[in-house]
Amino acid sequence: MGMIVLPMYQAVLDTNMLVSALRSKRGAAHRPLGDARWQVFISVALILEYEAVALRHCASLGIRTSVAKDIVDVLCAVGRQSPIHFRWRPLLPDPEDEFILAVAGQCQFIVTHNKRDFEGVEQFGIRAVTPREFLASRHE
Repeated sequence: MGMIVLPMYQAVLDTNMLVSALRSKRGAAHRPLGDARWQVFISVALILEYEAVALRHCASLGIRTSVAKDIVDVLCAVGRQSPIHFRWRPLLPDPEDEFILAVAGQCQFIVTHNKRDFEGVEQFGIRAVTPREFLASRHE
C-alpha cells in the first residue's frame, strides 16, 4: 500500500491565539498546536511577543508561568523561522500587527480571532482565518 502524503499548511498565529490556547485545551485555538499537518512560522520578535503576552495573562488565567513558557518553547522547537519582509509597511490598522504580517510573508494563513485586524492581507496571497476556519480549510 502506498504512503499518503498530507499537505503541509503554513501559518502564523496571532498572539490572541496563544492566549486562547492557554485558556482552554479543548478549543479550536489549541488544536492546531499539536497538528503535524501544518507548519507554524515564527521570528525572534514574534516569539518574544508570544512570551510577553503569555506571561502577562498567566495570573488572570490561573496558570503557572512555567506552562506558558513550555508552550512558547514548543513553538520555538516546532516553528520555522521566516524571513522578514517589511517593504509593504504600513498596511494594517494596528501597527503592532505589522510584524505578524511580515512573518507571514511565505505563509498561506494568519490564524486569529480578529480577522478585521488583517484586512488587506489577501493581496499577498495570505488568508486571515479564525481557528475554526483554519481547521476546516485543511480539508478543502
